[in-house]
Amino acid sequence: MKPIQNAAVLLARIFIFAWFLPAGIGKIAQYAGTAGYMAANGVPGWLLPLVIATEIVCAIALLIGWKTRLFAFLLAGYTLLAVVLFHLHPTTPTDKIIQMAELVDAGGLLVLFAHGAGDWSLDALLARRGPTNTPAAAV
Repeated sequence: MKPIQNAAVLLARIFIFAWFLPAGIGKIAQYAGTAGYMAANGVPGWLLPLVIATEIVCAIALLIGWKTRLFAFLLAGYTLLAVVLFHLHPTTPTDKIIQMAELVDAGGLLVLFAHGAGDWSLDALLARRGPTNTPAAAV
């Protein structure tokens, strides 16, 4: 990739991190309220730890560019599921904005899934290093 493309992909990963990490942390801080919101929409509260882990782990993995395609795909699926469960039929202009923002998030994540993290990532660093030498490979 060219430097400008790598910079754009890195910036996209930073923006995704800046969106999802605070969301995950906010759900910890507002645990009862979030669980109540989920329950009001027919989603069992016992899923909340999985929701929090998804947002935090995927955000960090994407920021550093580790297993980027996998985590981008998972987070895109998670985001689309959130649209279906919470924002499918918006009733206010704010709900419509949230729905569209979630769809844009998923679109960006799918682009990241399709193209990877770029050269400025842990994925690229590990690929440049090549396979690690194991005793079986050394023979």
